[in-house]
Amino acid sequence: MDQIEQLPAQLCRRNWIILALMLFGSLPFGNFALSTGILVGGLVSISGFLWMRRSLGTIFENPTGGARFRYIFGYVIRLASLALVMAILIAVVKIHSVGLIIGLSVVLISLFWTTALRALK
Repeated sequence: MDQIEQLPAQLCRRNWIILALMLFGSLPFGNFALSTGILVGGLVSISGFLWMRRSLGTIFENPTGGARFRYIFGYVIRLASLALVMAILIAVVKIHSVGLIIGLSVVLISLFWTTALRALK
C-alpha cells in the first residue's frame, strides 16, 4: 500500500493517541469538568473527521454525476449536525468550555503532527 493511501488511517490513530494524551494530561489538575470537556470535545472532533472521511470515500468510490451535489449536501448536514451538538453541549449540558475547545483541537494537532513528520522526512 502506498504511503499516501495509509495517511487517513494514520491520522485516525493519531487522533485517538492525542485525545488519550490530552485526557491523561488533564487528570493531574483534578478538575473533572475540564477532563470531561476535553473528552467530549475530542469525541466530537474525531467523529466529525470520521464522518468527513467516510463521505469523501463514498465520493471517490462512486463518482457519478450527482456525487458533487451529494457531497455538498452531506457537508451542510454534517456542519448543521455538529453545530447542533455544540449548541446542546454548551447551552444545555453546560460542558466546560475551555476543555471543550482543547478537545476540539485534537484533529488540528494531529494534522500538524502528521505534516511536521512528513516534512522532516
